[in-house]
Amino acid sequence: MVTDEELASRVAGGDEAALAELLRRYQHGLAGFLHRQTGGRDVEDLFQETWLRVVRHADRFDPSRKFSTWMFQIAVNLARDWHRRPPPEPVEHSDQASTPPGSDRSDAGIDAARLLAALPEEQREVIVLRYYHDLREEDVAEVLGVPRGTVKSRAHNALKKLAAMAEA
Repeated sequence: MVTDEELASRVAGGDEAALAELLRRYQHGLAGFLHRQTGGRDVEDLFQETWLRVVRHADRFDPSRKFSTWMFQIAVNLARDWHRRPPPEPVEHSDQASTPPGSDRSDAGIDAARLLAALPEEQREVIVLRYYHDLREEDVAEVLGVPRGTVKSRAHNALKKLAAMAEA
């Protein structure tokens, strides 16, 4: 099987099939990450911008690194920029609907998303990358550009905060 890193190198040479394979491998994980980072808003735009940057900067990818770490690093930076933007003007709707009963989102899933969204950005990033995407602490540290100890302390503090919020 061709590694992600080999595919990324081929993308730098313009290989569209290699890009399609990377996209197939990472589309769900990246979309899930962006959804958790933004609460579901602007996911498609951020997803597309992440892949555009992967293609544009494929020649800068260092094959001695993991592709997933590099790609998530791009996505983290885009999500951080997204959070810095001023919120859009609210749109008035007379028939605003909440999550309809019987939808595929369970109450537990809604509660988990609400709790996750309540975390500070730095802690949410660590939790999403570490526990939702199963990245090792070293990889999370590389994606976020912080020491491994910082990842550990952010995860510890986030888990304490989540436990306290869940009890409240």
